[in-house]
Amino acid sequence: MLAACSSDDTTLSPRACLPPPRVSEARVAVMPAVGGATFDAPIEIGLGPSGRLYVLEQGGVVKSVSPGGGDVATVLDISSKIVSGGELGLLGIAFDPKFSESGFVYLHFSERRTPSTPALPLQSVIARYTSTDGGATIDPASEKRILVVDDPFSNHNGGKIAFGPDGFLYISMGDGGSGGDPLGSGQDKNSLLGKILRIDPNGGDPYAIPPSNPFAAGGGRPEIYAYGLRNPWKFAFDTVTGELWAGDVGQGKYEEIDRIVLGGNYGWNVREGKHCFNATTCPTEGFIDPVVEYGRADGVSVTGGYVYRGSKLPALYGKYVYGDFGSGRIWAVDQTPEGAFVALLLAQTNFKISTFAQDADGEIYVADYATGKINQLLPGDETAPPEGPGVKLSETGCLDPKNPSRPPPGLIAYDVNSPLWSDGADKERWVSIVPGRKATVLPDGDLDLPPSSVAVKTFVIGGKRIETRLFVRYEDMSWAGYSYEWNDEQTDAILLPAGKVKPLPNGGSWYFPSRAECFACHTPAAGFTLGLEARQLDRDDGTGTNQLARFANVVDVPMRPGALAPLRSATSEGSAEERARGYLHANCSMCHREGAGAGAATFDLRIDKSFAETKTCDVAPQAGDLGVAGAKLVAPGDPSRSTLALRMRALDASRMPQLATRVVDEAGVSAIETWIRALPAACP
Repeated sequence: MLAACSSDDTTLSPRACLPPPRVSEARVAVMPAVGGATFDAPIEIGLGPSGRLYVLEQGGVVKSVSPGGGDVATVLDISSKIVSGGELGLLGIAFDPKFSESGFVYLHFSERRTPSTPALPLQSVIARYTSTDGGATIDPASEKRILVVDDPFSNHNGGKIAFGPDGFLYISMGDGGSGGDPLGSGQDKNSLLGKILRIDPNGGDPYAIPPSNPFAAGGGRPEIYAYGLRNPWKFAFDTVTGELWAGDVGQGKYEEIDRIVLGGNYGWNVREGKHCFNATTCPTEGFIDPVVEYGRADGVSVTGGYVYRGSKLPALYGKYVYGDFGSGRIWAVDQTPEGAFVALLLAQTNFKISTFAQDADGEIYVADYATGKINQLLPGDETAPPEGPGVKLSETGCLDPKNPSRPPPGLIAYDVNSPLWSDGADKERWVSIVPGRKATVLPDGDLDLPPSSVAVKTFVIGGKRIETRLFVRYEDMSWAGYSYEWNDEQTDAILLPAGKVKPLPNGGSWYFPSRAECFACHTPAAGFTLGLEARQLDRDDGTGTNQLARFANVVDVPMRPGALAPLRSATSEGSAEERARGYLHANCSMCHREGAGAGAATFDLRIDKSFAETKTCDVAPQAGDLGVAGAKLVAPGDPSRSTLALRMRALDASRMPQLATRVVDEAGVSAIETWIRALPAACP
């Protein structure tokens, strides 16, 4: 019972629960830039006239700002003509090398195809616009379409455009979407998808083909510069050497950084990174290996950056800087004395890193898609001491040493109405909030914890503790997650430096997520913490008292029982819709919501959205149909055609959720399937 592990003492010592040491891996500081200005879903930043940065908001607006900030101006708004969301939108900008003479600006954006068909609903457009006032504004009526490419799905659109040192326009195109490249676009030389293209927009109407392109004389589409790419999300030229670097987003295991060369084949979809894709053996001849790659322990979606050519970080000079959208990590490609390339971790952020930028001085900026803020890489303080005590859980003060199933005095134990599925594990939860500080209750009921807060969760299988996780908010407002593995004697747990899989006595296994993987679920859009929200906490604590009362002294606004309808779990009482929607909110909505950037998944599974607002009813899946004819995200009345339910039953790469679960939640899937069967045939 929850009451048995509750603490009645609400007086918390400032050092009662401390996080483990924060490893001082950062070699740079990531500091607010452009005067603290914020933007709506910034997805690309281009360098324009007079050294101004041109920020593309995904919904279709171009804004400019000086690196010093304080002077944001709207340059162009084409939001009414494009389609955005997920990986669609206004994606790329490039100024003509002779902009001062021509006034030409090129944009890459997504649009609905006319006529639209189920097989080809969308298209990627490269269009030229004109500015007559030096870049202060761009005339929307001046559009001239240069290149239009049909998109069979809504994801994997590439989007980057840039002029190279040769004066030609380079364009990144994803493989067309879905999953696994079902059309084989990456290796199809007669398709523009899965490629980096190169055209000469000033040499013909609408463009000319550079004569040195690998297929200029035949054998493939003449626009192709390099191929075998899945979704080259950002590329950039080294401003000194002219080398072309790109980050190519992986399928399910590996992210890669490539140096793109003329005619190069980078292996997709035969290979993912340096590895065979969906095969035990595969050819390697003719494929170019990535410079570096990383797996799911470090991130989930690479964002390419720039070769640093600034002066503020001399140790980074000449190194390629890149990051990960999911984990918020930032690295640089370094080279050993022997000539091998390695990844050097520069910083761990909480950002959803959508793009980098480079100013006229060679300094590098990074955009946070979640908050809309632009930050700059600056020298860091490597002498700062680590925070917290040692690496044993007993040293943190975050549990009662006499009874590890209880919190120490001052910490608040709690339970949730609709638990996140964790392969059948039972859980013990409590939270530490420093005295004198209070959590903010957000309008949706989420608790925004103050600095130095620690959320503690222990997983119990077969009556034995197997893992305890600490999710920590530091004084600088950043977050970090840590996993501890319990010993067989159940006397203590040890901090794990990386992810791990542990066999269980019952024949199963337990997955310990890496620190980077914590942010796959603990997203900024979901407020980082997950169970700490009014809808989850509004419940009887087992003594006849509502659990919300425990938080009365640590929140800025009292949470009133019933103010927001409590969530239902898959096995609780309530209607089929209440149980299913409660389950989806608790297990899926942290990624599948507006602002979370869940790739091809543009639907929203929050409980406060109507069914129509979820954008799932009778909607074709954009991340693959799982081989099911007529598949929909939700096919009313038919769970067998509903990928929302089918992915919950999958145990391969198509499984949802993808992380840290290897067992099907039969009760959860049953609740979803029952709800789908009861849905009326007509969508609302």
